[in-house]
This record gives sequence, C-alpha cells and structure tokens, in this order.
Amino acid sequence: MAFDIDMIKKVYANFGSRVEAARKIVGRPLTLSEKILYAHLWDGDPKKAFSRGTDYVDFAPDRVAMQDATAQMALLQFMQAGRPQVAVPSTVHCDHLITAKEGASIDLPHAKTESAEVFDFLSSVSNKYGIGFWKPGAGIIHQVVLENYAFPGGMMIGTDSHTVNAGGLGMVAIGVGGADACDVMAGLPWELKFPKLIGVKLTGKLNGWTSAKDVILKVAGILTVKGGTGAIVEYFGDGAINLSCTGKGTICNMGAEIGATTSTFGYDESMERYLRATGRDEVADEANKIAAYLTGDDAVYADPESYFDQVIEINLDELEPYLNGPFTPDLATPVSQMKVEAEKNGWPLKVEWGLIGSCTNSSYEDLSRAASIANQAIAKGLVTKSAFGINPGSEQVRYTANRDGFLKTFEDLDATIFTNACGPCIGMWDRTGAEKAEKNTIVHSFNRNFAKRADGNPNTFAFVASPEMVAAIAIAGDLGFNPLTDTLTNDKGEQVKLDPPVGDELPVNGYAVEDAGFQAPAADGSSVEVLVSPTSHRLQLLDPFTPWEGTDLKGLKLLIKAKGKCTTDHISMAGPWLKFRGHLDNISNNMLIGAVNYFNDKTDNVKNELTGEYGPVPATQRDYKAAGIGSIVVGDENYGEGSSREHAAMEPRHLGVRAVLVKSFARIHETNLKKQGMLGLTFADKDDYDKILEDDVIDIIGLTEFTPDKPLTLVLHHADGTEESFLVNHSYNAQQIEWFIAGGALNIIRREAALKA
Repeated sequence: MAFDIDMIKKVYANFGSRVEAARKIVGRPLTLSEKILYAHLWDGDPKKAFSRGTDYVDFAPDRVAMQDATAQMALLQFMQAGRPQVAVPSTVHCDHLITAKEGASIDLPHAKTESAEVFDFLSSVSNKYGIGFWKPGAGIIHQVVLENYAFPGGMMIGTDSHTVNAGGLGMVAIGVGGADACDVMAGLPWELKFPKLIGVKLTGKLNGWTSAKDVILKVAGILTVKGGTGAIVEYFGDGAINLSCTGKGTICNMGAEIGATTSTFGYDESMERYLRATGRDEVADEANKIAAYLTGDDAVYADPESYFDQVIEINLDELEPYLNGPFTPDLATPVSQMKVEAEKNGWPLKVEWGLIGSCTNSSYEDLSRAASIANQAIAKGLVTKSAFGINPGSEQVRYTANRDGFLKTFEDLDATIFTNACGPCIGMWDRTGAEKAEKNTIVHSFNRNFAKRADGNPNTFAFVASPEMVAAIAIAGDLGFNPLTDTLTNDKGEQVKLDPPVGDELPVNGYAVEDAGFQAPAADGSSVEVLVSPTSHRLQLLDPFTPWEGTDLKGLKLLIKAKGKCTTDHISMAGPWLKFRGHLDNISNNMLIGAVNYFNDKTDNVKNELTGEYGPVPATQRDYKAAGIGSIVVGDENYGEGSSREHAAMEPRHLGVRAVLVKSFARIHETNLKKQGMLGLTFADKDDYDKILEDDVIDIIGLTEFTPDKPLTLVLHHADGTEESFLVNHSYNAQQIEWFIAGGALNIIRREAALKA
C-alpha cells in the first residue's frame, strides 16, 4: 500500500518545472541534491541562486518521522503550539524503548508493560493530531520508513540522526531536533543553511565478501567523523547503479557518522524494484514519469569536479571488507590488516558477541547474506565461538525472513532473535556481566561504537562491520579472523574455509506480513484526550523557557571544560536514561555525566564553585540554578556529534546553563541549542580554549548589540585577580537571534498561535 500518494503526486507535479527554473537561475547543470532542495523551497518556484555553506534557506519538507524516545519531547512541544492537527504527514515509531535481553518473546511483552505509560501517551497524542503510529515491535523507524514512506525526490526530516537512511530511496532526508519537527508539523518553514556538496563516484561492482557497508566504512575512514559537516554526500556512477536499494540505504544511514547533512543516490532500477516489492507500484509509476529529474544531470556526473565541492572515487572491484573502531566509527581498518593492528594496539582479539541489526543493516538482503554464512557453518561442522544476536529491521522483514528459513538457521547456530527494534545499537541491551566493566571486544553491524554506547561498559571495544562479516567473526570468535584467507577447525578436526556470502536483494516469493503494526489516527481527533499525570516520573508537560533578560551575561560559572570527544551520548546518555525522555527534569540528571573534565580527567566530577567541593555535573548545576547563577559549558572539536537528541540542548537550558562555547559544533546540536534559546559560540582562535581556567568567572559581552556576523567578547576573570578577553564567533542569523531573545523558538510559535486565536 502506498501511503500519502496524493502528496507524492503533488510533489512530482511541481518537480520538473521547479528544477527547470532552478537550472535557469543557477545557470548550469544541477546535481540531484540541488534539484531536490530547489524543488522544496518554502516560497515555491526558485527566484535566486543560493550560496553553499553561507545562505540560510527556508524549506517545505514533505513529511516528518519520529522515534519513540525523541517523539515524546517533540510532541510535548507540539502540544504547546496551538495547532489542531499536523500540517504534513507525520509518523511515530516505537523502536527505542525495548531492552534486548532474553529474546523477542520475552523482551517485547516486558517493554510493553514497563513503558505502557509512554506508549499510551504516544498512541493517544498521535491519534489526536493526525499522526500515524507504529506500535512496539513494528520495527526500527528507518527500515519502516524505507519500506513505507520514502520516495525518490522527496524531502523529509526526522527526529533521529539516521533519518538519512531514506537517501537510499533517493530522498533528501535529514535528522533534526524535536523543535524543528514541531515547526514543520505546525505548518511553518524549516530553515537550513544551504549545504555544500560532496560527490562520491562509485565504479565497478561489489564482489566476494565486500558489501555496501564497506563503502561507507571506507568513506568514514577518508572523511572522518566531521568531514561531511554542512554537506550533502551524493553518490553516483556505475557502481552506485549496481547497488541494491537497501544497500544504498546502509551507505546513506552511516553518513551520519561523518557529520553529513544527509546522503543520497539518484533514482534507478534498484529503487523501482524495491518500491514495487514493497507494494508501492503507484509511486514507482509516478517516479518513472519524471525519472530524468530524479538524478543529477549528465554533465554533472561527467565532470564532477566542476560541480561538487569535493569528489571522492571508489572502485568497488578493488574494495575490501573493513572493520571500523574501536570507540569511533571512522577508524577504518581493512579486515586483512586487523590482526596486526589489534595486536599492536592491545585490542582484545577474543570476540564475546556478534550482533546483527540496527537501522543500518537489518534488511531482508542483510539477513539473507548473513544467513548464508550461518548455513555454511552448520553444513561444515562449525559452531559460534561468540554469543550471537539478531535484530530484524521490521515485522515485515522478520516475518518474511522467518518464512524463508533464515531465523531458524540463526537459531540452529545458537543465535538469540531479539525484537524488531534498536536494542543494543542504542544502548538498550541488558548484557549480562557488563557491570563488571571488563575489557572485551564485540563486533556489530551498527553505525556507532562510542564508549559505553552498546552496553554501558567503557571497556567494551566495539567494531563495526557488515552483517556477513559479523557472522563470520562470531563463528571464529577472533577479531583477527580474515574469512577471505583463513580457515577454521570443525567438529571433525578438519580445516574448513567459509565461502563468500550470497543473498537475495529482495525475497523471491515477495514480502509477507500478518500485522505490520500500524495504527491509523482518528479522522477527527478533536475529542481525543491526551493525559499526562502530574505525578508521572516518565512524562512531564513543558513550561516555556524564560526570555532573554536584555543584558550581557555576567558572572557565569564554568560548569565543565570538556576534553576531547563529547558526543550527544556524553551530554545526554541513552540506555537506561531513555525511560526519562518525556520528563525533562528527571532526564536532566544525566546531563554531561559522560564528558571528561579537562582539569581532572574524570567523568561526572566537577568543582562546585559555591562549596569548593567536587561532585556530579547535574547536582553542581542545580546548585548554581538554585542560587540564581548562570553557567557556561566549554567543549572541544565537533561538540555534540552523534545522535540528534535535543535533550542534549534542553537539559542544559532547563538547568540554567546560559552558553556553550566550543572549538566546533556538529550541525544538529548547534541548531538544537539555537532552537532552545541557548547561546552556541565558537572560539575565534581555538588556542583560547587553553586560557579558560577552572575557577574563572566569565562574562559574555556584546549581546545588547547581538547581530549576524558580529563576534561577541568573552571576558575571563581569573581567581588571581587578572583578566583576559577574546572574541568568540557565532552563526546566528536574524531569525535565530529572535529565538534567543524570545527564550526559544517554541515561544514564538506559541505567541503567534495565541494571536491568531
């Protein structure tokens, strides 16, 4: 069934004319990314050419997608916006709040009981405001979106950084915070700095043990975790056409790990095949009518250096499998070199767990290729030396894979089949023994492998690989195992070698499912009541943040000077904390507890300037708030990389932090700070980071003349009575300064709604 077909037809009806207008205004051939961006301008037909990396532009996304952890805060904000129904098609997907422990048959019922209050809230608020609701167990948001909602040439935003997965079906799909989603659902334009463009030319064809996952693992090694910041990555070439649609999705999905705004591929036959296989013939038919507009112009791909800001070329014929990690997804090591690298760096070679799944690699094709390795192992007398876990991507994938025998194959190899949900990928893994914090290695097909991410253990060395490589390494139990060259000893003492994986791009007998888990909203939700108990520890209605007081900020305390990598996992951990995503005050008790304090190299241990004692970050900040004292957080490079969770911006705002000053920001986090009325600043001279001392009292001067492109001044009052000052930069435009003045973007929406009423 094709959802929202009338909306898709409307997008396509205007697409060609808007692209032609853009091509005329820009005065040259266009990339696919530019076509989609210009076709989705808020003002309709393009009237000017935009400067990449400079111009802020208002867009009109076609739809919004939210997962259950972030949807709570997004919808709590939307409830304050004064709108009777969402303005664009929107969906909620319950995939984050399900802990993996025993297996789906036990874990899913437990989650439904444990988080009943949250699921009931999301179901009722979706019902009231016209939002499609996907129940717990229906699947991981991005796999469900690819199967049901993504369409070539569309624009979507989602409250999860891996919304970019939909680029596998030719969309510009971008991860945002809940406040951005709230704006779009309220019928307002969505603002984005016009992205730069990185072109990746793929030649050749994948073969042997190499998979689509290895393409993005290699790209991550080239660009690093911030190399794609502010850019769309557009893949093209014969090699791109040779990839499956879900393989393209895998590549786009992990584009979040290089900081890319999004990634995308041009419409081709693999996308048409996938649309038809997933019951969307009508979408494929409509896309075929404008197919020439749903890919980059021929001249662009013939001379990419003239049209992209950066071009990378990868020959798939020569690409080898990779293992990326530990502790960062851009540390790329070819499988052939892993044994040497592991021994050199002291990485544990014994692999404790192999995990397949997550939104990145849980498609039918992924499971079929991994199952082919499992089948071989059984036939050749091998057993797994590591524990083995599988998370199917959706109920449709699970049902079809079960029908076709894949799940039984995994179970015959002693694998645990977890729920169709994120599970270990998002830290929702009740792993036996993790509390001992022992040094160990796991391999998984997920996207992120930051410290503590999967199981909460800072000493778990996690490596990212393709599903088939995970299966092979789980069988071997050895991080240094190279299935291309190495043999294993079977139950007869023989040396056997695993053959390269095989699998089906799409199920030969078609997809099947009894209950996909979708709940349509009420046709008229005006009488639906959304209840939030005032005594709930899981949900809390929001109060507006306080507007700016109209003065410079003086007398700020330094809450923490974070050292090194500080992702949104460090700022607002997931795992057990996910249960509080709808309760701002309770979840604020995890604020910055994972960040490393520059002055003592400890986590969750900072100096309280009111008492002189060291203690937890949230408790220290609550003391400052109670005393009416503002504070500042200082950070390093790419601060806030990782998940899109706006809680990492809302928690400091709620507890009274006034500004975040860093060497550089990850895109989504910087926007989230702005939306919540926070100051997000960067050092004009990065060496000034070293000048900030633990006991400093800090002033931010120039806010009474806060204007775009005009730096502010930071004044450090040192404990010895001396002072230093230096310039700090910001990227606020006029509208974003209004958010700051109003105390947050939602305050403006609320005010406008009240005026209209």
